Amino acid sequence: MTTLHLMVGLPCSGKTTLAKKLEHELPALRLNADEWHIHLFGQDAEDPEHDARHNLIETMLWGIGSRALALGTNVILDYGLWAREEREDYRARAKKLGASSEIHFLDVPEAELLRRLEIRNSQLPEGSFHISKEMMQPWIAFFEKPLADELERRA
Repeated sequence: MTTLHLMVGLPCSGKTTLAKKLEHELPALRLNADEWHIHLFGQDAEDPEHDARHNLIETMLWGIGSRALALGTNVILDYGLWAREEREDYRARAKKLGASSEIHFLDVPEAELLRRLEIRNSQLPEGSFHISKEMMQPWIAFFEKPLADELERRA
């Protein structure tokens, strides 16, 4: 059965590293909104238009991902998916397409996230946003960790 893989975690938790590994092992089409966003708009994380642009890219990528699922290709959404409501929405979309869904949650303690953020910002990998510690703190507070029932694969 075709599967939608949802990468869940905060920046610097290792989502993209795992997603890149999974895209070859499964195999699957990996869709990463940040990579597309930076390619199109550059390092605009503090621009007032950033969120609107990012939402448009995620919508576009879901169009590609849903078509791939319908054609029988596994898909990885490497978005972060910080809210349960958002994760449930994508799982319902996958189910409508006849695909299963699976969450890959990378649970990293705050101190480790901030340590990794400092390293990432000093070496900024291609396709990654520069994120200040001040930007990261409210995101850590907002993030909804998946509960045990979410972590089960759904057909």
